[in-house]
Amino acid sequence: MEIEKEVKTMTLGHEFGAGAACLKCKDKCEGFELHFWRKICRNCKCGLTEHNVQMSSEENKKVGKLFEDTKYTGLIAKLKKDGIPSYKGNMITISLPIPKDVPMKSVTYEWAPPVANKYLAVRYIELLPPEKRPVAGTEGAAYRRQQMARQLPEHDQDPSKCHDLSPAEVKQMQQFVRKYKDEALGVGDVMLPEDMALVQAGGKDGAGVRAGDAPGGRGSGLGPGSCHHCQKSMGLGDPAVYAERAGYDKLWHPACFVCCTCEELLVDMIYFWKKGKLYCGRHYGDSEKPRCGGCDELIFSNEYTQAEGQNWHLKHFCCFDCDCILAGETYVMENDKPVCKPCYMRNYAVKCASCQGAIEPEAQRVSYGEHHWHAEPQCFKCSGCFKCLVGQRFMAVQGHLLCSVECKKKVLA
Repeated sequence: MEIEKEVKTMTLGHEFGAGAACLKCKDKCEGFELHFWRKICRNCKCGLTEHNVQMSSEENKKVGKLFEDTKYTGLIAKLKKDGIPSYKGNMITISLPIPKDVPMKSVTYEWAPPVANKYLAVRYIELLPPEKRPVAGTEGAAYRRQQMARQLPEHDQDPSKCHDLSPAEVKQMQQFVRKYKDEALGVGDVMLPEDMALVQAGGKDGAGVRAGDAPGGRGSGLGPGSCHHCQKSMGLGDPAVYAERAGYDKLWHPACFVCCTCEELLVDMIYFWKKGKLYCGRHYGDSEKPRCGGCDELIFSNEYTQAEGQNWHLKHFCCFDCDCILAGETYVMENDKPVCKPCYMRNYAVKCASCQGAIEPEAQRVSYGEHHWHAEPQCFKCSGCFKCLVGQRFMAVQGHLLCSVECKKKVLA
């Protein structure tokens, strides 16, 4: 019954973000219109995150569902109107005293580590690359939102966000989600290494850092250890990130808590641990299942195809422009996407500078700078004596092909 319910409620949310301007294409895009299954805009082929769509509530629901039925339920709250779990993203404003005779400074962060000690939270953020610090209204905040969408695709956890899954595929996906929630999913802990040493020694209860710790707290005075990622020493008094699934004998610099595949900061310290490595959600999924190059979903079917170094649902190996099925058909790769021959000729083929006809993908051609010619005697020839120049020395002057100085003088006289 649960599987039937999942199949019946599938939706890709085509109203969400409709008409939003593309931040990349500007006026070239008529506004966001979600492709039925590709997760991109029909008009400009860019993704949702590249359009001016406010994603906060939707992202919070997505991450809330990720943490549902896990030990991390403290990070979510049930929405009153429909009971959907929503992620408490920990957007906070912190006011800190700075040097004497200078007014107090307040900074709003779209996210900060959920620790009681505000100095520790601020120091953690200061140790991130400047362009990746989630200060509200900055490129760092935009980076966090983009990584939230990239690293934690909702179609990797929710069958209702996928396109046309069979009951068997829904069941497999549910088992996959349950498996990673039980075995891989985690959220990093921020602590001073000196305090963690005390916790491990049984001196504290492990509930978090002391509320009275000042910036650069001395802790126990024990050595802080080395980063599991870069192998360099931790700075004395600087916070470290710990991952429970990795074991508290391992620690990372804040800037080193990254996915082993894409090497991006793990957004909000949400990680997936597998065989001694940290993954973001997307690349953990890729390590477990093939991903379709057409719809970006993980493939739970036993039957799929491989082409151009990518995996594809059988129904999704289609022309990127017109969606016609490409099995057994001639296609051309454009920007790593397959395009049928008619669409290629109409939208991508270069024109012959001589006959002005589109050059077919399988046709031989000669290219010089931004100019192209059919590699045929009737097209690639001298403008002076009309000799075929295929395989010969030539010069291109003012749009003319020329075989010699004599022909140049003749044509340009």
